[in-house]
Amino acid sequence: MNHYPPSFKSLVSHLSKLPGIGRKTAERLATHILQIPKKDAIELSRSIIELKEKARLCARCFSLSDTELCATCRNPARLTDMVCVVENSQDMMAIEKSGAYNGLYHVLQGVLSPMDGIGPDEIKLAELLSRVRSEEIREVILATGTHVEGESTAAYIAGRLAPLKVKVTRIASGVPIGGELKYIDQVTLKRAMETRHGI
Repeated sequence: MNHYPPSFKSLVSHLSKLPGIGRKTAERLATHILQIPKKDAIELSRSIIELKEKARLCARCFSLSDTELCATCRNPARLTDMVCVVENSQDMMAIEKSGAYNGLYHVLQGVLSPMDGIGPDEIKLAELLSRVRSEEIREVILATGTHVEGESTAAYIAGRLAPLKVKVTRIASGVPIGGELKYIDQVTLKRAMETRHGI
């Protein structure tokens, strides 16, 4: 890397700090940026600055937004009596892409993880409880991950919601479509058997 000029090395260094970007990928990206027209590189840098200046959390659901309320919360066609609780904005986008849900969201901005010092006060749990108390919410869908922290977060939230007389459901998990049983891990198969339903 010593044969590269300082400006190139600097960009590679910054790009390699991005998640999932190693040194080789950073070099390929830097080379690509070097080869594109200057106006495209300027637009890329402007979009990064614009993201840093404008992006914020929605005041209602805590997903990413450029305005006080995100597009989902402002959409009058959404069902306002259902709230799907997710860990982060990426999980929200995954559910949105499925087209299977038309209610509102609540983004926790993390999960409970006592080992990492993340308790109920470090995620958007108080805000969820406040929404359930103040809005006419009929159902809360817990869509946290199936990893240990996601499961414990879902269980904790369900316990906190129990006194509020709201329906609490958990997204199903188990054998994926097209999956062969012989390749499915034991924990997933156990969950699939426990959450089986009639047909």
